Amino acid sequence: MKTARKIDEIDLKILKILQENARLPNVEIARQLHMAPSGVLSRIRRLEERGVIEAYETRVNAASVGLSLVAFLFITTDEPVGETGVAQEIAKIPEVQEVHTIAGQDCYLVKISAANPQELSTVLRNRFGAFKSIRSTRTTIVLNTFKETTKLPLSDQKRKKVK
Repeated sequence: MKTARKIDEIDLKILKILQENARLPNVEIARQLHMAPSGVLSRIRRLEERGVIEAYETRVNAASVGLSLVAFLFITTDEPVGETGVAQEIAKIPEVQEVHTIAGQDCYLVKISAANPQELSTVLRNRFGAFKSIRSTRTTIVLNTFKETTKLPLSDQKRKKVK
């Protein structure tokens, strides 16, 4: 059974360090925090078990692998409120990087990476066009990206700590 223990200052410090470099050895994290490596390892395992740490990933430069076009799609569907079947199916499309349920006139916000406008058009036509419940889409193509990160701002101690 998972513990309902709150995240303390040491957990936050470990998370900050891992966000900067998830490949840093536990021994180095322990050195930075003046802790025993076994204590750090134990805390990291608990954070993983509790779902605080969801995964470790390699961030690949999209342009270096030929995926230089980023687009955001605003999607409206005929789904009843609260249904997420379309979102779950959209999430299976390889070019899709993010799927969000949103408030407002649209139902979903989707991030897509593609090689070029022609590939984006093919994805929209063939993959999204196959959904009978998609009523409309609006596409916004990204021209420049000034910041893109998965790092969370963990330094604000005034936030309510959960989990």
